[in-house]
Amino acid sequence: MFDFTLEATDGAARAGVLSLPHGRVETPAFMPVGTHGVVRGLHPSEVRRAGAQIILANTYHLHLRPGEDVVGEMGGLHRFTTWDRPMLTDSGGFQVFSLESLRRISEDGVEFTSHVDGSLRFLTPERATEIQWILGADVAMAFDHVVPGQAPHALAKDGMERTLRWLDRCKAKQDELMNGGFSARQTLWPIVQGGTHADLRRASLDGTLERGPWTGVAIGGLSVGEAKPVMHRVLEELEPVLPPSVPRYLMGVGFPPDLLEGIARGIDLFDCVAATRNGRHGTAWLPTGRVNVRGAALKGSREPLDPECDCETCTTFPRGYLRHLFVVEDILALRLIALHNVRFMLRLGEQARARILDGSFDRWSRDWLLRYSRSRGAS
Repeated sequence: MFDFTLEATDGAARAGVLSLPHGRVETPAFMPVGTHGVVRGLHPSEVRRAGAQIILANTYHLHLRPGEDVVGEMGGLHRFTTWDRPMLTDSGGFQVFSLESLRRISEDGVEFTSHVDGSLRFLTPERATEIQWILGADVAMAFDHVVPGQAPHALAKDGMERTLRWLDRCKAKQDELMNGGFSARQTLWPIVQGGTHADLRRASLDGTLERGPWTGVAIGGLSVGEAKPVMHRVLEELEPVLPPSVPRYLMGVGFPPDLLEGIARGIDLFDCVAATRNGRHGTAWLPTGRVNVRGAALKGSREPLDPECDCETCTTFPRGYLRHLFVVEDILALRLIALHNVRFMLRLGEQARARILDGSFDRWSRDWLLRYSRSRGAS
């Protein structure tokens, strides 16, 4: 039920199949983010037609609204959202630690003030695990201590070691829940921390694997302020020592170049809110870089947004009409560009997979990145 089959490699790039209770995920793959149980602005059927195999939801936000008990009483996340394919829930660790002045960290957990109603909450490894169990996604993430991207060694070491101690507690809680007569409906994935420090990342991975076996391993604490080359170096240092038999998930990373750079360094799964967020603000992703759909250059254009794209936006509407929707501030504009960006990322994962399977990924990805980067304003 939680199997991973590695089908092909091309250098460090990998193509595989992850089997989960609600279906199969062909990797490498991008996971659209449905923070509140919805990929913002998009109907589940649109997300399915765009090719999404798995989506992500967030424990922190669903705990605050509507509450995990409400979701549980309505049959769990899959019935609540009508999404019938695999789902993953983030533990909420990143969101809690990003609150800064609104939270207080202790060994027991994190006390924080809700950004919704100002109420005082306390999230522990056990509580985060229990909430995710009630939500019922296929994959639950361990509760971790996230530090800033440029955190000094001492601070990164403190967060890394606490993450390992909290992992013990997450695992014990999930074992307790599973031993309560429930079927193995959910798996727990650990998160490797350690900032940008090679020795801490290796210590985190070693400590994580000692506590296994695991059905997947995540890499957290990247794309949080450090330079891209630094992130690439961390991935390159981890790749040779990551277990090849389980999927590797790079958390919160998902601009187009990041996807291919990560795949080239052995990553299988990605997620990021940027696809829908950029779309809502009028930025569309194309193989030639970014396009401002609000710009005057698109006025009256009969061309599709992206002639290479097969999404419903690009195969239906001309650029001039899409710009018009933004000018008149119609909400359809937000939805159509968000949908295109989601399909763009999903299709990029599909293309990378096909290239890995036929052994041409390295050359293809280099050419793709060069073409993208030549465009003014490419991310």
